[in-house]
Amino acid sequence: MLLEGSCQCGAVTFSVEAPHPLPYQRCYCSICRKAQGGGGYAINLGALADTLKVNGRKHIRMYHARVKNPEDAKVHISSGERHFCGECGTALWVYDAEWPELIHPFASAIDTPLPQTPETTHMMLEFKPDWVEVDFKAQDQRFQRYSEESIAEFHERVGGVSPASETK
Repeated sequence: MLLEGSCQCGAVTFSVEAPHPLPYQRCYCSICRKAQGGGGYAINLGALADTLKVNGRKHIRMYHARVKNPEDAKVHISSGERHFCGECGTALWVYDAEWPELIHPFASAIDTPLPQTPETTHMMLEFKPDWVEVDFKAQDQRFQRYSEESIAEFHERVGGVSPASETK
């Protein structure tokens, strides 16, 4: 599915092919909440990095999050590159060189109508602040940290795989 997105001020627009366009996963970690915002969580989609086309690239800034889990004594810097508009601050996508073929646009930056997901995966609930009310539905999955199911596996299981993703 071709996704088109933009920042709030219009300085950056982009398009990308997404074989995994269901906005199924809500992450409640402090990085997603604070760097991306929206509902106390962030929703990433799965797209193909080599199809990304960007207008207004000069306005894009990048942030590597600082990660500190409660059981760790040390803070480390995430390899994920969180791209955002330097003019208005809109979070656009995450890219991580550990998975060079993928890019994860934030659903909140997508202007194309997205399909509804039959269930939601709620992750990093251990880090959810008390003020966030989670709307769990009976079919939803819940994880204190990470789900072991990848975005591709989720789409396969619920029937949200497009023909483009089957060839990868």
